Amino acid sequence: MHKARRIFIILLFFALIGLFAFGYYYKSQEGQEILGNKLIGFALAGGFFVLMPLFIYHRWKDKNIHDYMLTKENILKMKEYNDSKER
Repeated sequence: MHKARRIFIILLFFALIGLFAFGYYYKSQEGQEILGNKLIGFALAGGFFVLMPLFIYHRWKDKNIHDYMLTKENILKMKEYNDSKER
């Protein structure tokens, strides 16, 4: 499942890049500016509202969020690490 999700995200990324490129191509054609703007908008919206959440979920799925938070415990660990480095 992990590999399938990764492949889907990569394919979606290239599909959105292609849609973005077609949008700019149609925008450069006379009389097709509106279609070009719509394609560019759909590509950007798909990137922000579909691709980014999928990518973030994929990268953070099996990670513990508390390892990345600044709690008192983690601050003390960082201080101890820096103190041991200086000696």
